[in-house]
Amino acid sequence: MRDFIEKVEKREHLLYDEMVEASRMMFQEDTDLEEIVNFLIGLSKKGETAIEVAALATVMKSFAIKLNEPAGDYMDNCGTGGDGLNSFNISTTSAFVLASAGATIAKHGNRKISSAAGSSDVLEALGIQPSIGPEASIELLKQEGLTFLYAPNVHPKLKRISVARKQIGKPTIFNLVGPLTNPVALKTQYTGINRADFTMEYAEVLRILGRERAIVVCGAGGMDEASLAGKNELVLLDKGDLIPFTITPDEVGLSPAPVTAIRGGDGVANAKIMRRVLQGERSPYFDTVLFNSGIGLFASGIASSIQEGVKIATDTILSGKALEKLEAVIAFNEKSIMQEVLS
Repeated sequence: MRDFIEKVEKREHLLYDEMVEASRMMFQEDTDLEEIVNFLIGLSKKGETAIEVAALATVMKSFAIKLNEPAGDYMDNCGTGGDGLNSFNISTTSAFVLASAGATIAKHGNRKISSAAGSSDVLEALGIQPSIGPEASIELLKQEGLTFLYAPNVHPKLKRISVARKQIGKPTIFNLVGPLTNPVALKTQYTGINRADFTMEYAEVLRILGRERAIVVCGAGGMDEASLAGKNELVLLDKGDLIPFTITPDEVGLSPAPVTAIRGGDGVANAKIMRRVLQGERSPYFDTVLFNSGIGLFASGIASSIQEGVKIATDTILSGKALEKLEAVIAFNEKSIMQEVLS
């Protein structure tokens, strides 16, 4: 590992095979934790490349447990996190909207690492425990077209990496690979990053990993979601083609709002925000979910345009379908936990 640390500290990029070897070493129990920390910090200071991200994602996914999900057109809308803007859990809220509108969502997520509340923190506050097993997670996917995969449950080798990430306390390459390592075989993806300069390269990684269709967004102000605050930079991956474009909220009938208007808090606070959004309470929180759900529906092919996607998302929430989906997932989770206790 020392050789790889020295190379990245010299601002030299790793070749694919080098990054594969370094990644495997990070997941070995006998690799010194301090070396893992130094390697991750060195990569971050240097700036990760598409090759390095793709290599780490491939290795990490190879270590994930096999879920044996039935064949299907699965989608993830997990973002990379790490934008430091303390927004509420936009993609987690949007997942309920997307699933209610007909997409089949297998959402990868974790607890907070560099944010106030990760997806698992807000789900737990809603009564959706991340501790249900993989079999129950897939059964939920079959029944509701939506499941949440808690990263430590499906990536057993992540424990020491999580310790290193918490020690660093800032985004690392693992933020970039998080959305890329879903153990479910994804055909479609909508994901966000907080680096406008890396949007095209990130879409290239998705192409390397075999996504048929995907959208990568870097929101106004460096958000890892589409933002109401201004112009958003996106790349559409469609059958191998990478198509960059921009979009603003007013282009899809939504009102601009500053990032400060969608600030969140801990898991409990964000759970309250999520419920208000899914109950149809109009606010910048509501419009931000519409914006991101609309893009997700366009990425999935359910909507022929983002504007149509926003309309479908609006109808889905105001009809009560998204809130019903939330309650159904909570009820399934409670039943699964009870069965585990009794067995």
